[in-house]
Amino acid sequence: MSIAENVARIRAQIQEAAERCGRNPREIQLCAATKMNDAEAVRQAIRAGVDCCGENRVQELTEKLKENAYEGAPVHFIGHLQTNKVRQVVGKVDLIQSVDSERLLAAIDREAGRQGIVQDILLEVNVGMETSKSGFSPEEVLPVVEKSVQYSNICIRGLMAIPPISHISGENQKFFQKMFQLSVDMGDKIEDNVKVDCLSMGMSGDFQDAIACGSTMVRIGTAIFGARNYATNPSK
Repeated sequence: MSIAENVARIRAQIQEAAERCGRNPREIQLCAATKMNDAEAVRQAIRAGVDCCGENRVQELTEKLKENAYEGAPVHFIGHLQTNKVRQVVGKVDLIQSVDSERLLAAIDREAGRQGIVQDILLEVNVGMETSKSGFSPEEVLPVVEKSVQYSNICIRGLMAIPPISHISGENQKFFQKMFQLSVDMGDKIEDNVKVDCLSMGMSGDFQDAIACGSTMVRIGTAIFGARNYATNPSK
């Protein structure tokens, strides 16, 4: 199937998942995870109507920005971001979804201040407490939000999470439900630089379960672009 056909199919699945749980499908954004896909594939996804594009790698983001690949849609950074690469991302993307430490939070705030902007971000939560993944523990999130008042050049828009890999339908709902409750609790914190309107969770294999648990943004890669060929590009 073409990228356009895949996007249309996923849109229909999003609508079905939303309607099953009494939600408005318009509440849920479709983020195309564009890792390892070239500029033309990104353009096709944008023409097909995705709401935004999510890039995992700084090098790919930089190259595709030079090619105007994201023209017509917001671009987000959704991969692990090292503090030494913050300058290449801050001010270049509409949203950094993967802020996984206070050190990175501070680095983004400093760079945004240097540029004279306010950078929108999400806090990444290691909801499954996996040693192989980065992110704040669920218990750390609210204290970090409370301390974020010191950062005047960032705006926390919500949370992002990648639960443990599961091949069993519904198994990750407990993690998605935990994230939704954390998002609700976070929304009760009234800070000038906190605006909780995004809960980014759910990917190609589990986005319908995530929608049932309150996701407002799903990040879809392989279901739009097809399986990634790591044999030709082993760098992950």
